[in-house]
Amino acid sequence: MLMSLAQVSAELDDKKSGRNDLIYKRAVNAAIPIGTAVSLLLIWQLGVRLFEVPTYIAPAPTDVLAVFVNEFALLSRNFWPTLIESLSGFVVGNLAAIMIAIAFVHSRTIEKAFFPIAVFINTIPILAIAPILVLIFGAGMTAKVVIAALICFFPTLVNMVRGLQSVSPQTLELARILSASKAEVFWKIRLPSSLPFLFSALKIAATTCVIGAIVGEWIGADVGLGALIIDSTFNFRSPLLYATVFVSSGLSVLLFTAVSVAEKLVIRW
Repeated sequence: MLMSLAQVSAELDDKKSGRNDLIYKRAVNAAIPIGTAVSLLLIWQLGVRLFEVPTYIAPAPTDVLAVFVNEFALLSRNFWPTLIESLSGFVVGNLAAIMIAIAFVHSRTIEKAFFPIAVFINTIPILAIAPILVLIFGAGMTAKVVIAALICFFPTLVNMVRGLQSVSPQTLELARILSASKAEVFWKIRLPSSLPFLFSALKIAATTCVIGAIVGEWIGADVGLGALIIDSTFNFRSPLLYATVFVSSGLSVLLFTAVSVAEKLVIRW
């Protein structure tokens, strides 16, 4: 009995030690990037103050922080239109890419006809095509959504086609022997095998859709983070410019994190 209690106690100590090691590793992993970021901010702050850099050229981090406090309402007012445009473009662009990828996989003729066109459209710089889209759709939200969708489209199309075609010939042959229908092959074999490729593309699209929305706002908009960047640049409001850029970056990180969480929930193998 005493031996048994000693063994139980040793096992508990081992589990406690393992848990402490895990907590320590997680703390170290979190502390390294946070410490690096804080160090860079301190270097930035000291550099600006020591060399007396004018605020309109390079504001100190404390100046940018003051903007977040004093101009929060202005940043918030311009944040929501960009968020809506980014999310709308993300959904439209990725849905279109997924549907076209499915058509490509099931019809080589459609792939041969339209894939070169998709490649050609992707080669046009987004800054060059944005004014054309604003002329076609006007200065409203539609043009920004289309630009954000366009910038999301091609990476998702390529990854989705690759994912749907990644099924091994042996698996497809086995499905054919078992008399599986095309719908069964798609839903039970092709789609699950394509999910890792799809989420890789969605992570890229989560950041590029914000870029697309901001580029659209540069061309023609009076609200949104892109419009605020242009306004603060031409008025030499550098602290506001830096704060807006940080908010834009934060929006991209937020969308990327949402896709990563969705990936962990959906892909469990």
